[in-house]
Amino acid sequence: MALTTLPLISLFAAQTALTLREKLCATLRQLINSGKVQKGDRLPSSRLLACDLSISRVTVEAAYSQLESEGYLYRLTGRGTYVAIVLPAGRAEKKAPGDAKISLSARGRSIIATGGCTDPLFPQAFAAGSPDLRAFPHSLWRRITAQTLRQNGESLMRYGCPQGLPALREAVANYLALSRGVRCDPGQVIIVTSSQQALQMLAVLLCDPGDSVGMEDPGYPGARNAFISTGADMRSLPLDNDGAVLPENTRMKLAYLTPSHQYPTGITMSLHRRLQWLAWAREHNCWLIEDDYDSEFYYDAPPVPSLQGLDNDGRVLYLGTFSKVMFPSLRLAYLVVPSSLVDPLCRLRSLMDGHSAQLMQAITAEFIHNGHLQAHLRLMRRLYASRRNLLLDEIQHKLGDKLQIMSRGNGLQLAVTLTGGEEEKLSQQARADGLLLPRLSPLYASASPPQGWLLGFSALTRAEIIHAVDKLARLRY
Repeated sequence: MALTTLPLISLFAAQTALTLREKLCATLRQLINSGKVQKGDRLPSSRLLACDLSISRVTVEAAYSQLESEGYLYRLTGRGTYVAIVLPAGRAEKKAPGDAKISLSARGRSIIATGGCTDPLFPQAFAAGSPDLRAFPHSLWRRITAQTLRQNGESLMRYGCPQGLPALREAVANYLALSRGVRCDPGQVIIVTSSQQALQMLAVLLCDPGDSVGMEDPGYPGARNAFISTGADMRSLPLDNDGAVLPENTRMKLAYLTPSHQYPTGITMSLHRRLQWLAWAREHNCWLIEDDYDSEFYYDAPPVPSLQGLDNDGRVLYLGTFSKVMFPSLRLAYLVVPSSLVDPLCRLRSLMDGHSAQLMQAITAEFIHNGHLQAHLRLMRRLYASRRNLLLDEIQHKLGDKLQIMSRGNGLQLAVTLTGGEEEKLSQQARADGLLLPRLSPLYASASPPQGWLLGFSALTRAEIIHAVDKLARLRY
């Protein structure tokens, strides 16, 4: 049977391929794969098809040759061009294509059930954990970028080491020693894409299905999801005024802690409790993961040194990120681990995404080395402190009878509890008015969590904070 050009014309017009040859190839593949033409059917001559499609005969010949090389067509000199393939039974489309039926693994279903993690793409009250990108030194960053490209552009375009660029590992080790009291050398630093990737790597490397993992309650859901994805058995660690409470009569493979600024309550773990955790980890041969996610932002008093800096047994695995102190799309974070874990983690990293972008690592290393990061952080601490104080005053004056501050604390957001009203219902009201209120209760594993929100303030101007609190006060509590 000979194929006319009529079915080709409409399909060809609907294609969005880049060139005319690619459009014609895509059109013919679609006709053949759909079963609308069969093996042995003759295609229009290149002259006729070129005329009807208003394209050159050279383009048609090129498309026919391409599909002949792919096995779709065969050509007989002086006799024409024919369809060469037979579709497997059931392959031809009888109706409009739809999604194939999928079957996720039990682990996959548990991960999807968490809802994932979505961060706002632009500043919005009261999105939590967002730095103020309007205050970032963009012109300085552009100059360092240009300089780095001039000096090392070609080498930075190559594949990199899974452990990270040596210059950045050295800069991170020096920075952490001075600012957080972390004891390490560059050989113990691993540069990763995000703190979430670091958690996933540690979970995969250290946890077998059924292993017990301690998790602060409330706590960071990204960490919980990382450990659940490996089949770990999660154990809740309640909080008191000193931080996470040690478990009783329970053996654990590891415990995830945020001692400098507990997420989300803002509690700072006391020195006494830190020493208790280190002794417990030594006695039970347990790893402690110290997530120091926004310890750089302290307002009322200097920060307590890191838990890792107190560790004499190599039981603490320290992680941090540049997403909050610089900008989120930088996609750089770091792990500090005992030397025995460096090679296993780097081998695992090589199987995941290989390495972080070399150019961004080199620019960040120069930014830190020249003191720009510390200068930026000093400015941001003053700016964020003023915004936190404004938010506290606004809440006290306009919502003092409806909201209670959990901790004045540090960081980029405030945790507040509702004295009355329903968290979910009020959050929906706020969303309709353009207000984002990250809910507090989903961060708890306990059966009766408190109702409230995490109110991010760091990315909001003074006027934006006042306007947002006014909206918050108008909700129907």
